Amino acid sequence: MTASPIRLYMSMSLDGFIAGPDDQAGQELGRDGGRLFNWLDDRMSPGINGQVYAEALSTGAIISGRRTFDLAHGWQGDHHDGVPILVLTSQPDRAPVTNTTFFSDVVACAAQARAESKDRAVMVHGAGAAQALLQAGELDELEIHLVPVLLGAGRPLFAPRDSEHLELELVRRLEGRDATHLRYRVLTT
Repeated sequence: MTASPIRLYMSMSLDGFIAGPDDQAGQELGRDGGRLFNWLDDRMSPGINGQVYAEALSTGAIISGRRTFDLAHGWQGDHHDGVPILVLTSQPDRAPVTNTTFFSDVVACAAQARAESKDRAVMVHGAGAAQALLQAGELDELEIHLVPVLLGAGRPLFAPRDSEHLELELVRRLEGRDATHLRYRVLTT
């Protein structure tokens, strides 16, 4: 694995949804999607959830999909500690956005994120970005915050893939309050 792993951080329901139905501006997590983030109530505690949250905030760069970036209002240019935000999009913006660079090339985005992360992990936000990075062979790990709820509908993390299956290796499992934190390494063949 590279010195700066590119790692998806995603809360997900047991039935595979990362947002409830009707996620849109003003209802960014969809109906009942906020339930996926109840574990963050413990983010400042010294327990497992606090540890996982602190690890996420120790990342050195962010790769986001355009939809996630827009729904989050670009985090007002600062996701955490001023780390660079790199946005994967089919239509890069021409106007500059504070602390943000837009990319249409997945491999170039990943290379820039690794370079700017200062040997720290790179955080990935958004299903679209994760799928594009996975397809390009640039996603190293998946940190799934598995929440014990069945949403029944919503935005799935994984869409059907045109390529062959991928093997994952469980490298860590932590039991937090209201979430099981699972880290998988993407195995290359």
